[in-house]
Order: sequence, then C-alpha cells, then structure tokens
Amino acid sequence: MADAAAMRRALELATRGPARGVNPRVGCVILSAHGDVLAEGWHRGAGTAHAEVDALSKLAPGAAQGATAVVTLEPCNHTGRTGPCAVALIDAGIARVVYAVADPGDRSAGGADRLRSAGIEVAAGVLVDEVEAFLDDWLFATRHRRPHVTVKWAASLDGRAAASDGTSRWITGPAARADVHRRRAAVDAIAVGTGTVLADDPSLTARTPAGELLDAQPVPVVFGRRPLPAGAAITRHPHAPITMRGADLASDLLELQRRGIRSLFVEGGPTLASAFLAAGLVDELLVYVAPVLLGGPRVAVGDLGVTTIAEARHFHFAAVERLGDDLLVVAHPVQTRPPADTTTDSEGTSRASTSVREGN
Repeated sequence: MADAAAMRRALELATRGPARGVNPRVGCVILSAHGDVLAEGWHRGAGTAHAEVDALSKLAPGAAQGATAVVTLEPCNHTGRTGPCAVALIDAGIARVVYAVADPGDRSAGGADRLRSAGIEVAAGVLVDEVEAFLDDWLFATRHRRPHVTVKWAASLDGRAAASDGTSRWITGPAARADVHRRRAAVDAIAVGTGTVLADDPSLTARTPAGELLDAQPVPVVFGRRPLPAGAAITRHPHAPITMRGADLASDLLELQRRGIRSLFVEGGPTLASAFLAAGLVDELLVYVAPVLLGGPRVAVGDLGVTTIAEARHFHFAAVERLGDDLLVVAHPVQTRPPADTTTDSEGTSRASTSVREGN
C-alpha cells in the first residue's frame, strides 16, 4: 500500500474519533516493510491512547520492527495524560514515519525531530491539504490559542436589530432561523452576555423548525458578572453553561480553547458583538438581512472605537445567500487586527433591550 493510500485510510480512521474536545482526531496505519497493513488505530478522546499507540497495541512485541507508521498528525513529543508517541514509535522499532500535518502545539510539537534523532526516516506533508481541511477547527484553535469566532446578528435593511420598543421577534423568516439553528449545531459553543439572558431568557439550543432538539448541541457560554437567574432557560440546556467574566475577552477565549472549545458562535446582541469586533477577535460575520425598515436607535452594532473612515474595520464578502425572503451575508475580516484593550461591559447593562432575539 502506497503512502497516499495508507494516509487516506488513516484519515478514514481518524473520523471515528470524537469531533469535539481538547485533542484532535488522528488515525494511524502501520505497514510492514513490504507495504502490507499490520495494524490500525485511532484516537478515541482525551485520556485514551493516541492513534499510534492504539495501533501498536494490536501488535505482538517486536512485530513493528522495521515497519512504517503512517499517521495523519505529526507524532507528539510531550507527556500529558499519555506519553510521547514519538518515543513509543522509537521503542517499537519503527523504521519510517509518514505524516500529513505538523503538530502546531507549543508542548506537543517536535516529534519529527525526535524521530530523526533516533535514526528513523521521516516523510512529512503526505495529503496535507486533505488532512488540514479535516483538522481545520482544531488547527485554528491550537495555532491561534482561541476558538474560531463567528458573530451573528439579524437586522433590517436599515441596520436595526429591533424596533424602537425593543421588540424583534421575528425580524427574519423561517428559512433564516432554520439556518441559524443548523449553524448552532455545527459549533462547539454559543455565547451571549448576561444582559441578553436577563432580557430575553434564551435557551441557546439548536432545534428543528418543529422545535425538537438536534443531536448536536453547542455548549452555552455567558459573558458577564451578574449571576444567572435560577429559573433561566439556559440552566435547562443539555450542557451546563460556562460563565466568563468578560473583563478580558482574549483571556476568556484562551480559557475556552483550553477547555476544548474550538469554535464559538456569538449571538449575544449588539453589546457583546461590538466588544468582539472592537477587540479584533472576529473571524466571520453572519448577517441575516430582512427586507423591512424599522428606524429608531436599536442598531445591530454599537461603538467599535471607529472615529474616522480611516479606522473602519474592513471585511470582504465571502458569500451571499437567499433564504426565503431574507439574505444571508457571510463576511470575513480583510486582516486580523491585533487584540485591543478588551476590557468591556459584556453584560449589556444599559442596552440589554437591544439584544438580538432571533432564533432564541
């Protein structure tokens, strides 16, 4: 079996691992010197054997001598809940290691160098594009030390998130709301401020148009200092809410990344959305635009610290999609701004009534 074919099999094995959590999904195929498959393995989640060790465990002692290990991610070089995979391969007598993507972790990287130092032949970059795409969310969170952040809002044609009296249910139609719930189910976590919890009492679940819970549910995250009401709908979420003080968004995102949150869907209304935008911590915007005019002061985005046109935050349109009578505009930042002073009142204290209520 050629390297590419073995790598495709390793990638197939990787899909069996858990899609969410601290660790990446990794697969491994061990080939004999003649190219025959000796063993296969994959990682089943934090605290379990890594893919390489899982595959080696299926072989008799000495059976891996002179073999090739094909693995989707560079073998790790650190001791955590388990030992270094690079050392396990060396001890097993592996003669050659083939991997697709280099490990970007601060502590876990360096496995390839350790293998080479032990006299093992190492080949990198086999099917790198396919494996990069598969590991995209984990790679982003590891490289940036924070989750991928998507900010969503629904607005009228004139950029209002609610009518003057604060009502906003529903600005957009059923197709747009169904799209929001589908996207909720695809991310690790969904975020609001405590002001939105107090004003709107959202459930923050992902549901079908009939109101049934989807199989995958995002973990609810609440930014702010005020305690959650005992009877709040969020307390009945399938996942226990995570509370963050919101005083330093960059630090909060780092903590979420450490907890295994790779993607964050920010739905908390103008105050929280503006805080993320002002801090330069937004990787994608989802703007659902309804063909209505509302007027008034209830804008979808608040102060971003922009005082002149030269300070404007620039995005490019990645996609525009028709959803029933509404439009979905997907935009990405032209360049990532360095995090600003992210101290913010993310509770929405004075603007809680302007929070977006779409898809609660």
